[in-house]
Amino acid sequence: MGLISILFSNPVLFIILAAVLLYSVIFHEVAHGWVARLFGDHTAEMQGRLTLNPASHIDPIGTLMLFLVGFGWAKPVPVNYYNLSRSRLGLFCVSLAGCFTNILIATIALIAFQFDFINSHPAYSVILPIIIRINIILGAFNLIPIPPLDGSKILMSFLPYQAQEKLARIEPYGFFILIFLLFTGILTPVIVFMQGLIYGLISLLFSIFK
Repeated sequence: MGLISILFSNPVLFIILAAVLLYSVIFHEVAHGWVARLFGDHTAEMQGRLTLNPASHIDPIGTLMLFLVGFGWAKPVPVNYYNLSRSRLGLFCVSLAGCFTNILIATIALIAFQFDFINSHPAYSVILPIIIRINIILGAFNLIPIPPLDGSKILMSFLPYQAQEKLARIEPYGFFILIFLLFTGILTPVIVFMQGLIYGLISLLFSIFK
C-alpha cells in the first residue's frame, strides 16, 4: 500500500508515516556502514553517510516509489569490502546488517502492538501494521540472492572466490533482472517465502521470550 492514498484523507498521519517509513530505509543503509566500520572499513564514515540526515540518503526514485507503492529504497551506503577484516565474516555481517535492522524495527513495532493502550489508539493502530509490513517486505526483498541485493553478498560470503566473481559479474544487469522478475511475478513466491521465514523467526523470538 502506498502513502498517497492516506495523504488526502489524513495529512497528519501521512507525514508521520512518511517520516517513519523513510527512516526505515535510512536505518537499513546506515546499518551497513556502521557494521562495515566495526570490521575496519571507514568509507561510509569518511563520505558522511553514517548520519540519519535524510538529505544524505534520499534517492528521488526510491522515495517516490515508497510513497506510490509502499516500497522504496535509499542511496546505497558505500562499502569497500577489501578493507574488511576477517573478510568472509565481515562480508556476511555487513550484508546482513540492513535486513537485520528492518527485522528488528518490525519486531519492536510488533512488541509495541501487544500493549492495549497502544493498539487501541486510532493513529498507532494504523501506523504500526504498516511499519511492520513495510520493514518485513524490505527485509525479505533484500534477502533475495540477486545482485545488487544484500542476499547476493550474503551468499557470496559462503562461496569460493571464483563463484563470487561470477555472481558479481551479474551486478551491472541486476536492476534490470529484478525489474523483469518483479513485473512478471516470478519473484512474488520468493518474496512471500522470505516473508514467511521472517515472520517465523519473529514468532520464534516471541515464543522464547514470552
